[in-house]
Amino acid sequence: MRHLTTALAALYAGLIYLFIFLPVVVLVLFSFQDGTLPVPPLNGLTLRWYEAIFSDGKLMAALGNSLIVAIVSSAVACVLGFLAAYAFARYTLPASGLLRGLIVAPMTVSTLIIGLGLLSVLNLTGLRLSLVTVGIGHVVINLPLCFAIIYASMGGHQVNIERAARDLGAKDWQVMLLITAPMLLPSILAAFFLSVTFSWDEFIVAFLLSRFDVTLPVEIWSMLRSGLDPRTNAIGSVVFLVSVAFLVVMELTVFRKKAS
Repeated sequence: MRHLTTALAALYAGLIYLFIFLPVVVLVLFSFQDGTLPVPPLNGLTLRWYEAIFSDGKLMAALGNSLIVAIVSSAVACVLGFLAAYAFARYTLPASGLLRGLIVAPMTVSTLIIGLGLLSVLNLTGLRLSLVTVGIGHVVINLPLCFAIIYASMGGHQVNIERAARDLGAKDWQVMLLITAPMLLPSILAAFFLSVTFSWDEFIVAFLLSRFDVTLPVEIWSMLRSGLDPRTNAIGSVVFLVSVAFLVVMELTVFRKKAS
């Protein structure tokens, strides 16, 4: 009976992984197709679509824009999330439960609604749409995630160390930056890499808040408007590879450090 349960569990796990990764496998497979249409059957193998995307100036510019926006906006979201988490964990604030709920509330709201709201605010302020406005939008959608991860890791065992530092003459800002932040570094890095992953291939906010300089998902959407293009499978494979690379780095730098 135990062997049967193990077999069923393995079968169930295999079906789950197949359901998750089958579209990715098909995408990567047909990115090497020699035909001009990225649809079955597979007609030979070639690297020309990868050569095409890496020689396309617009695609490479959009790729660079996505990396810049993802890294900068995630860094800002982590800093703001850490400061907010520190304030709520170490100080008694009025209506703190309500305020915490308001910070994480954007996680429950559609990115379309957030994007439309930000677009209205930007129109009122007169700020021109650019990569800066896209970055602002990504900070808004990633800040709740960063706050939740960092706040959840702030336990009472850190308070004694912070108190000892103050007894030795450290000021509050020194305790926060030199004591608390290093202790929370694994959580901060986890929040950062997850934010980069989400920002890297986010489309709706990037589409609504950009104009001439666009991110890679918006550029891919522009390609798809003109019909099926075999380059889309190649660039989609590159996006997947970069996302996996971020997760691998997070695994090597964050989770292994926590385990040790």
